[in-house]
Amino acid sequence: MLGSIGGRQPATKVETRRSTKVDAAPTGGRSGWPGGPGTLGDMIVVENLTKRYGPHPAVDDVSFQCEPGTVTGFLGPNGAGKSTTMRMICGLTAPTAGRATVSGHPYRELPNPGREVGVLLDASAQHAGRTGREALTLSAYTMGLDRREVAAKLDLVGLNAVAAKRRVRAYSLGMRQRLGLAQAMLGDPRVLILDEPANGLDPEGIFWMRGLLRDFADRGGTVLLSSHLLREVEAVADRLVVIGGGRIVAQGDKNELLAGGGTVVRARDGAALRRALDAASLTAADGPDGLLVQADAEAVGQAAADAGVALAELRPAGSGGLEQLFLTLTAGESTKEAVR
Repeated sequence: MLGSIGGRQPATKVETRRSTKVDAAPTGGRSGWPGGPGTLGDMIVVENLTKRYGPHPAVDDVSFQCEPGTVTGFLGPNGAGKSTTMRMICGLTAPTAGRATVSGHPYRELPNPGREVGVLLDASAQHAGRTGREALTLSAYTMGLDRREVAAKLDLVGLNAVAAKRRVRAYSLGMRQRLGLAQAMLGDPRVLILDEPANGLDPEGIFWMRGLLRDFADRGGTVLLSSHLLREVEAVADRLVVIGGGRIVAQGDKNELLAGGGTVVRARDGAALRRALDAASLTAADGPDGLLVQADAEAVGQAAADAGVALAELRPAGSGGLEQLFLTLTAGESTKEAVR
C-alpha cells in the first residue's frame, strides 16, 4: 500500500504553440514553487545532440524541447538511444556534437543542480549500506536544504518511518524507485528527468506515480519521462518524442500524433507497390497488416493507380493507440521487449 510500504526513418513532426508562461493552479500536494509557476526558462532544450562510439552513432543529430507545464514521453526500442540521450542531458556522458541545456544552462554549469532539476536514471545506483533516511539526509546536506525536507519527501513517496530506517540493500526495486523519486524531488526542482521510474512498482504504485507527475506538470513543472510502459505514458504525457536507431522518428503533441494514423495498403505485388509509393514520394513502413503510409487513402490509391498496381486492401489505419503508433514508427527495430 502507498502509505505503508516496507533504423532510420523520416521523422514525423507535429508542432504546437504554447504561451511563455504556465499559470497552472495548484492541484494538491505542494502549493507551488516560491518563484511561482514555470516559465520557458525552465525548459529542457536538446540541439543536434550526437554521440558516437567509434564509427557507430548511438545518438544521431537529436533535437527536441520539453516545456513547462508538460510531461514529455521519450519512447523507443531497447538500444535506440534513450538512456544515452538522457545521460548527455544530465552531463554524465559527453556528446560528440550538439548540446543540451536545462533552465538555459548545460547541466554541469548549474550552481546547485539538485534545486533546478531532479534526476532519476538508475534506482539501483543508490548506496546499499545506507538507510533510506540517511541517503536523503546526505543529499539534503549537499544541497544546503533543511533536514525537514527529508521527512516531507519520504512521506510524499510513501516510504514510512519503518521503511526509512531500513538499509537500501533490503529494499525491493519498487522501494528503490520511490527513494529515487524522493531524491529527485528533494530540492523542489522545476524540472524532472526520469528514466523508467515505474520499474518495480505495482499497479497501485504506477497509478500513484502518474498522479504525482501530472500534479508536478500542472503546477508548471517540466517532465521528461522515458518508459517501456506505453499505456502509462499515453495516460500521463502531453507530448511524445519517439527515437529509433539513434534518430528522432516522430515528435509532437500526443493527441495529434495519435490522430495521424496514416493508411494501411496491401497488394499482391508488394515490390511494385513500394516502387509506386516511392515514385509518389510517400513514406511507407512495414506494419502488422501491410504497409502503413503516412498519407491519406486517396493519395495512396492514386499513386497505385498511376503505376497500374492492383490493390488488395486500402483503408485508414485507424487509432490503435500509442502501442500501434510506437510499433509503426519503430518498424525494423527491436520492439518485442518494448511493449508490455
